[in-house]
Amino acid sequence: MKNKIQIDTSLLFPALDIKLIELLKSLSDEEWNAQTVAKRWTVKDVASHLLDGNLRGLSISRDGYFGEQASAINSFSDMVSFLNNLNMTWTSATKRLSPKVLIELLEITGKAYSAFLTTLDPAQDSLLSVAWAGQEVSPNWFHIAREYTEKFLHQQQIRDATGRPGIMTKEFYYPFIDTLMYALPHTFNNVIADLGTTVTVVINSDIGGQWNVVKSENGWELSKEIINTADATVIIDPDTAWKLFSKSWRPAFVLDKIAVKGDVQLARKTLEMVSVMA
Repeated sequence: MKNKIQIDTSLLFPALDIKLIELLKSLSDEEWNAQTVAKRWTVKDVASHLLDGNLRGLSISRDGYFGEQASAINSFSDMVSFLNNLNMTWTSATKRLSPKVLIELLEITGKAYSAFLTTLDPAQDSLLSVAWAGQEVSPNWFHIAREYTEKFLHQQQIRDATGRPGIMTKEFYYPFIDTLMYALPHTFNNVIADLGTTVTVVINSDIGGQWNVVKSENGWELSKEIINTADATVIIDPDTAWKLFSKSWRPAFVLDKIAVKGDVQLARKTLEMVSVMA
């Protein structure tokens, strides 16, 4: 992937954070304890995780301080296990914090982290790679976009759990799903196919779009061109897509929620894409 900016999300963070704070301030005590699609996490746990993201982002990227170091990491699954443990120890510790305290801390750290991200040179290599896209080195623009997907995803989990719409819009959703699709080539990495074979993913409605993976001599490559002659096409609605590609829903659960054209096996391979560390 070339280091020119492919997705610019840096200016969306403040607006998304404002939406988050407005959302959290509107929640009842019952809603703070509502279960989300993030399996073991309640709304309060997800809000706590968002705070952790701000604090860890500032500590690692701004201050160069990693705190707990990963050891004996020999595979992607080892890294996922390490991160899952970090996440769970944090949410367990912050159960003692009130919703009001969480909101206050999110307001402060959100502004600080958003401001820091704008200081990064988008074309330079990031301190942290986007592993779910199969990358060992990533440009800052992709790291920033990945951070945006985290903020969008977890806020949407809260909105989904409490029935509060607000960010499933072209402004906020499209950059989110556009970033997730950079995992498509990695998903097809081991799929054998003829050169030129094309698989298309369509997220329908006016907030979605079309993405393709095309088999070339260099492997599978991402394309955003409008292609009407793909070998396989899968059509997914926006709500199903964010839950599926964040591993909140599994492929078998969404088969009756999608439409497939052409090669069914190739089309269903897209359902295995996971664009989070899970």
